[in-house]
Amino acid sequence: MLPAVREFRDRVAESVLPLDLPSTAAAKDNRAALLRQLDDYVIPRLSSIDAPLLAVIGGSTGAGKSTLVNSLLRREVSRAGVIRPTTTSPVLVHHPQDERWFADARILPELSRVTGEVTNRDAENTVRLVESTELPAGLALLDAPDIDSVVSANRGLSRQLLAAADLWLFVTTAARYADAVPWELLRQAADRGTAVAIVLDRVPPEVMGEVRPHLVDMLREQGLGTSPVFPIPETTLTDGGLIPDADIARLRSWLTDLAADAGAREVVVRQTLSGALASLDERAEELISASRAQQRVTGQLRHDVDAAFAAARKGVSAGMSDGQLLRGEVLARWQEFVGTGEFFKKVESGVSRLRDRITGALTGKTTTQADVDEALHVGVAQLIEANSTAAAADIARSWRGSPAGAELLGANPDLGKPSRDLSERVDREVRSWQDDVLDIVRSEGRDRRTNARIAAYGVNGIGLFLMLVTFAHTAGLTGAEVGIAGGTSVLAQRVLEAIFGDQAVRTMSEKARAALLARADAVIDREQARYLDAIGARTVPEDQTQRLARALDKVQAAR
Repeated sequence: MLPAVREFRDRVAESVLPLDLPSTAAAKDNRAALLRQLDDYVIPRLSSIDAPLLAVIGGSTGAGKSTLVNSLLRREVSRAGVIRPTTTSPVLVHHPQDERWFADARILPELSRVTGEVTNRDAENTVRLVESTELPAGLALLDAPDIDSVVSANRGLSRQLLAAADLWLFVTTAARYADAVPWELLRQAADRGTAVAIVLDRVPPEVMGEVRPHLVDMLREQGLGTSPVFPIPETTLTDGGLIPDADIARLRSWLTDLAADAGAREVVVRQTLSGALASLDERAEELISASRAQQRVTGQLRHDVDAAFAAARKGVSAGMSDGQLLRGEVLARWQEFVGTGEFFKKVESGVSRLRDRITGALTGKTTTQADVDEALHVGVAQLIEANSTAAAADIARSWRGSPAGAELLGANPDLGKPSRDLSERVDREVRSWQDDVLDIVRSEGRDRRTNARIAAYGVNGIGLFLMLVTFAHTAGLTGAEVGIAGGTSVLAQRVLEAIFGDQAVRTMSEKARAALLARADAVIDREQARYLDAIGARTVPEDQTQRLARALDKVQAAR
């Protein structure tokens, strides 16, 4: 059992819930409580099954816990008084023979040990050890802070100490035994099989016959019908502020017998330990469920990113095929470069005439080819940038609709828009692509004959034609645009085919298109990585739920 529980504890400790979902706070509290119960009780008890029985004295404010402890020991070891809270640092009382069980960090490893008086400065995260021969060996008492203390840290510590107990010695009063807070904890004890004994303090003698049976009935209704109840009548305290010995004689006798009877102690330990182990199932399932919820949410966030950038890639690809890159500025510059309608009428009259006309344009004093080339560069860059920007806007819109997405955007404000250097990177990639196209031309023109034909137009001129052929498609063009773009396609196609042949032109066009798509993908991938990195930093490890489930299975098998 112990190795299985230790492995389970490690899996719980390494589990993470990085997203702040509506259910995360409760799940994190559950995880913390689970770790404390494992560290403070289950593992120490499994490691030292013969250690003394630890009874934690808990209860509401003013119930008389410290007075009860002092009275059992017949001296003041825990400060009692009317100022609340009185018990701010827990007091653990043990027989001198049992010191070795409590002096180290076997139980409550987060709390340091002191043996003298505790100052207010040192009270936090400290347990005070007190030896007493009035307490039999084999039993230790731990006076805990109030379960309803006005100090939140004391309330949390009280619950932590109760979770570390073999036995709850729960103190309430005739006036407050039906309060909600104590019963919330008692129901938890019943659900987890924790051994509980009740001290009903300060009961007026005239109502003893009514209050005690009512409390017993309430305990039975909550599954705690076997819990012993020790009533203490309302009485005058001794000069030392102690309950008269006769009034606590029955409780003292029960504790003494329990300490002396190894079999009885084993029954209590087995009951509480078995209940604690059984409670791991529900608590672990809650943690597993929270892990799965986090994985579902990050999966949806990742889906939003993938969908937005898939649309961006599709938009770039479509923009390269639907003719939009040959509209506007590119069309205007191309018209200036090669002329208008009369020029296209001469297309059929032969490549030689075209070559003469184009060569004249290319070698003229004006640099209109550069103008077309630049216009095409701008158009391609705008296509990639516009689709990347649209993806960022789509993701921001989707994420703002979910708590997790809004949290990521809040933590990473730059994710609400494209990266700052997007334009610069797009510009570099497009210019590099234009160099790729020239490399394709040079590669296809290696033989001497083809090289001579290319020289007639210039590598840059042939490269421009190849870019135009890559994009020329009449889909999406209207009116005069169809004629101009169509003419562009025919002209560029004829020139290239005359130099390289029709199959080579198709291959070159496909290479140019693939090269541009690859460079566009590089830009989009980097934009997408910003979002995936942000999600990754808040993502539950893929196998976290499986590791938790497997470790829990081992504990269940050992049980």
